[in-house]
Parts: sequence; structure tokens; C-alpha cells
Amino acid sequence: MTVQRVCFQLQVKPDRIEAYREEHAAVWPDMLEALDATGWRNYSIFLRPDGLVIGYFETDDLQASLDGMAGTEVNARWQAAMAENFVDLDVPADQAFDYIPEVFNLADQLAAAHRL
Repeated sequence: MTVQRVCFQLQVKPDRIEAYREEHAAVWPDMLEALDATGWRNYSIFLRPDGLVIGYFETDDLQASLDGMAGTEVNARWQAAMAENFVDLDVPADQAFDYIPEVFNLADQLAAAHRL
């Protein structure tokens, strides 16, 4: 199975940037375990000073990972706790990801070059 590399963006409200940073410095252990159990691997979140959030993770099946998290109680609590951080969202943040398409991957291109 091919690993899906997923990149997304969100926007944090200017007055919530520090709170967002603090909340992600110590994510709830049950949230971490749920992400791991539902296939979110190599997950990182980056935060620009202006509040732009870029997230990246790898999964075997994006929809299965999203559905798996949607079925957990901890995700509902986490999304509710995070809701006030984001600009113009009328759904939980994990349903509002603005996905960014991948246009280059070094490992993929190296592998393709070595097959030539």
C-alpha cells in the first residue's frame, strides 16, 4: 500500500496564537493515543507568527484515519476545545482542512531515477 502524505493549512486568530502554541506543547495523552491508533504517522504542525498553521502527516488511508478520529470521544472534546482558536470555521478544524497538493517528493523522485 502506498503511504499518503497529507499537508493542510488553517488560520489561527491573531489573539489566540500564543494559546494555540501552548495547547500544542502538551497535547492530551488520550488524543495522542487516538491519533496513533487511527493511523496518523509522522504528524507535525507548524505555526507561522501570523497564525498560519501548516500540518503534515502520513497515513495509509486518509479517509479511514479521518473517520477513525471522528469516531473517538477525545477528538470531539479536542475539537471543541480548539474551536475558538480558528478564523471563520463553522465546522470542527479537522473537517475544515484546506489540503495542499504535493508537487515534489525527494524519495519518490530518487526511487524513480534509480529505476531508469
